[in-house]
Amino acid sequence: MAHNTRMTGWIGWIWFAGVVMIVDGFFNAISGLYAIFNNDLYVQIRDKLLVLNLTGWGWVHLILGILLVAVGITLLMGQEWARMAAVVLVAVNAITQMAWLAANPWWSIVVIAVDVVILYALIVHGREAAALRD
Repeated sequence: MAHNTRMTGWIGWIWFAGVVMIVDGFFNAISGLYAIFNNDLYVQIRDKLLVLNLTGWGWVHLILGILLVAVGITLLMGQEWARMAAVVLVAVNAITQMAWLAANPWWSIVVIAVDVVILYALIVHGREAAALRD
């Protein structure tokens, strides 16, 4: 199946989404490691956030951060599957940030806002990602 996708000025949105996903992933991984090793520094509400304690959420953020970095890199390489994987991972990241809101409110709000912009870039301008490979 031949792609007849031409590169336009909107391709910058895909680059933006990929780069910000990588940065978002690194921040998630750092936040996760911090929660794993220094969980007494976060505010705790009844020692639980939803179903996990802070160390559990730290592991969630660490793993999600690693996945965000990996998929962000493949998105920049123009892989077709990376766009859908990126949409799913960024949406999951926004949801986990909602759960993390009690422990780190300001940071979670910023990350959710950035995730919304990434989702916009991937959904509205994502078809041009195939032009990155050509």
